[in-house]
Amino acid sequence: MRFGLFTSMGAQTWSGVLDLWRHIEATGWDIACVTDHFMPNTREREGAMLEAWSTLSALAALVPRIRVGTIVLGNTYRHPAVVAKMATQVDIISGGRLLLGIGAGWQENEHDAYGIPFLTMRERLERLDEACHVIRSLWTQRRSDFKGRHYQLADAPLDPKPVQTPHPELMIGGGGERVTLRIVARHADHWNVWGGPRVLAQKGAILDEHCAAVGRDPKTITRSANMALLITDRKDEVDRLAETIATRLGRHAADPKDTCLAGTPDEIRGQLRQLQAAGADVLFIPSLFRPLDALRRDLDRFMAEIVPAFR
Repeated sequence: MRFGLFTSMGAQTWSGVLDLWRHIEATGWDIACVTDHFMPNTREREGAMLEAWSTLSALAALVPRIRVGTIVLGNTYRHPAVVAKMATQVDIISGGRLLLGIGAGWQENEHDAYGIPFLTMRERLERLDEACHVIRSLWTQRRSDFKGRHYQLADAPLDPKPVQTPHPELMIGGGGERVTLRIVARHADHWNVWGGPRVLAQKGAILDEHCAAVGRDPKTITRSANMALLITDRKDEVDRLAETIATRLGRHAADPKDTCLAGTPDEIRGQLRQLQAAGADVLFIPSLFRPLDALRRDLDRFMAEIVPAFR
């Protein structure tokens, strides 16, 4: 397995994020990603939020080994041709280490605040499907034409091309079983979902069915799960973490306890074995549920005491 961290851009400073990423690179992590939001998902809309792409561009230059990426971009925020161009530049800056994660977009309050049309879920998913066409075409074709319902290209170039060939890794985040996973089967190199072994096994089987329907080998899609880390021997601490996840993620965490990678080191090793059996190739640990100092101590213990058994 490979192991990554994704850093919420909320309540952070540039120097703090850079220090954290340099630390996780030095301690052996494989991947680090940024989130893509403009303000907190609260009624008050108060609090600092670093911008994803400019932060990632700087990190790509200053953190030289690990893969760097987005988990995940809101497709509604930018035209996909603009995303393809920006992603290409970060892939060049990083020397071919970009993981481009993208999703349909979900945080309604920032759409309202900035006048970005939120649209219906169906329309957002239609746009995501077309966006994947646009991005992959621009990355791989000398000139691109596309006539979609939502996006159009007319003899469009993208020069220079990304470093990675045939193109950077395209990751789609989401667990919608009827539409999102069908889009994953058509376009994605990598699928990411919130949840642990039960969620990954259930939705992974449905993804396999969508792959069969489009004639694709499901083994060609990398699969990753997002789980919150807590090393503890106290059940009440695990319960509080699950409550925090349920509050923060709402419907995005169908089973908050399944989203907890929590317990003693032996218990966490058992969860990781189950996650592997469910098909996970990559585990991402989010930074947004715990104070960073406490999480950082657990990240170091996790890498030193638990990860070696899975490499």
